[in-house]
Amino acid sequence: MEENFLNSLKNKEWFKAEQDFADELVKKNTLSQMFEESAERHLEMPAQMYKGGIYDRTLPESVIERPPDGEFYELTYEEMREIIRKLSTGLRDLGVEPDDKIGIFSNTRMEWAHSDFASLAAGGVIVTVYTESSSRQVHYLLGDSEAKGVIVENEELLEKVLEIKDNLENLEFIISIDEISDKFIEMENIYTLGEIYERGAEIFDLDEYKSRLEERDPEDLASIIYTSGTTGKPKGVKLTHWNIRSNVNQCWKRYGPRPDKPEHIPVLKAGKRSLSYLPLAHIFGRTADHFLSFGAGVTVAYAEKPDTLAEDAKKVRPQIAVSVPRVYERIYEEIRKEATTSGLKERIFNWAVKVGINYAETESPGLFLKLKNKIADRLVFSKVRNELGGNIDLMISGGGSLSKELCKLFHGMGLKIYEGYGLTETSPVVTVNPAEDTRVGTIGPPVVDVEIKLEKLADFEKETKQERGELLVKGPNVTNGYWNNPKETKKAFTEDGWFRTGDIVKMDEDGYLTFVDRSKQLLVLSTGKNVAPIPIEDLFSTSEFVEQCMVTGDDRKFVSALIVPSFESVRKKAKKEGISLPTDEEKLCKNDWVHSLIEKEVEKVNENLEYYEKIKKFELVPVEFTPENDLLTPSMKKKRRNILDRFASNVESIYS
Repeated sequence: MEENFLNSLKNKEWFKAEQDFADELVKKNTLSQMFEESAERHLEMPAQMYKGGIYDRTLPESVIERPPDGEFYELTYEEMREIIRKLSTGLRDLGVEPDDKIGIFSNTRMEWAHSDFASLAAGGVIVTVYTESSSRQVHYLLGDSEAKGVIVENEELLEKVLEIKDNLENLEFIISIDEISDKFIEMENIYTLGEIYERGAEIFDLDEYKSRLEERDPEDLASIIYTSGTTGKPKGVKLTHWNIRSNVNQCWKRYGPRPDKPEHIPVLKAGKRSLSYLPLAHIFGRTADHFLSFGAGVTVAYAEKPDTLAEDAKKVRPQIAVSVPRVYERIYEEIRKEATTSGLKERIFNWAVKVGINYAETESPGLFLKLKNKIADRLVFSKVRNELGGNIDLMISGGGSLSKELCKLFHGMGLKIYEGYGLTETSPVVTVNPAEDTRVGTIGPPVVDVEIKLEKLADFEKETKQERGELLVKGPNVTNGYWNNPKETKKAFTEDGWFRTGDIVKMDEDGYLTFVDRSKQLLVLSTGKNVAPIPIEDLFSTSEFVEQCMVTGDDRKFVSALIVPSFESVRKKAKKEGISLPTDEEKLCKNDWVHSLIEKEVEKVNENLEYYEKIKKFELVPVEFTPENDLLTPSMKKKRRNILDRFASNVESIYS
């Protein structure tokens, strides 16, 4: 099957063009050298956009001008390069040597990028730490990686490090990006980013700096990124400069401005703007919205926070959006709320949604469908695009499974989402839909230089035109193992060197993959049937009354679900029907009318499922799954074990 699909792909013109495409970005060098070369090509172009009134920055105002509150200012590539060079020199003067581990413990912002490139240029190896991490988790990440220093965002995160500092024998210094109290400045080995910049500016020597960059090799370690830990203790994934750099090449070959691309095909190129908000501690955001963007000459604007995306998008007007499925779901939910404030608006919106999906599903829409879509666009879709800045032409989804229906709807609205797939261990992109031949519901074919094969699972239902099994991967972007963990490294690879992704996929005859589920998350019913929970959960993504759903049933007779209602929509519906509901959300979840309302949503989903996949029973729970309550990972994946533990009594109620 794998050989057949390769032959099929090789016959496609766009795929052949990808193999042959080469330009000044497609190279084998370090990430530091890549940035230096890109900055030289794009000196006067804006590299970063940053918002005023959010942070108490310590980089000098002569270097970073302070915008008025809520406004965005720009830094050119030349200005960004100078900041990175001086910071890198300051870090070296502080004692950073090649291969020293440097933690970055900050939210996504402009200085995250400066700290990353500066540390890499100093020869350091970046250890990323999520801001949601507890002191215990911070201790594990910095301790296990043997970090010599850590760059924290502010006083709050500094205090979290100080709580466990005495138990970190390798930690020699802490640097704060933002202003900190005098009591901390007076403490030994605590600095501000501004101090490090000034230190480097005083002694910077260009020839010496370039010489340091030349000393680093593409095969040197660039980063240790710890897995989110949906199961067990986090593992530190070792990624070299070439692992990540090769993935930049691979993505550029798919989305860059190849000469074979027709004018109507969106491309990633210099001068376009992206709005960055994904955690840079995660490899998806760091490769796609950071290394790839800066290598390409893109302008990266930093959103204040996820809650201000719509407001920031209107000011920045990005052409590129890189996101995870949960955010696209939230965008849809907000659109629906805005568009259904009256009975007439609700009917128009529901009609437009059906038209959009129908339009996206139809290969050659007729005149009547085109006319209906044009009306739907004027009444609904154009307003949605304006809410996102009115300028987006390239939307990438990764880091999880995106609902097929939701993806169709976005396509119907003129907002094409190109879904892909990857892992921390693969830097991350393995497959992604090309703009030339996008297939909704799939995660696309492999990128250049990635080999894949499927290890068949005999206990799955037979597929007629698709094979199904665990995805195995080889390629220059694949890690060579886990930090200080030979046992897990050995388990992760086959004897002949294929990396085991742990993910079950389907592959069609053209080489396009469809994500099924994590092999560890497959439910094995007591009847012997295997059920993939994620595709079932995805079917609720466009439900008006279901906020979140987690399917369970391992070693049970039937499939069940824990459902978080969309409380706002449920209350709105009740008010319209003259139903009085409890103000307390826990009591609301036990209300018979609410249960009946959600039951209808479950019945709609069940219509699309095999008999053994259908949700037979469900329980409503009053707590949304979030990273803050440890029911989601920072990259928005469900922590299933934690959810089951939190709602153990609800699960027992279902099966008792």
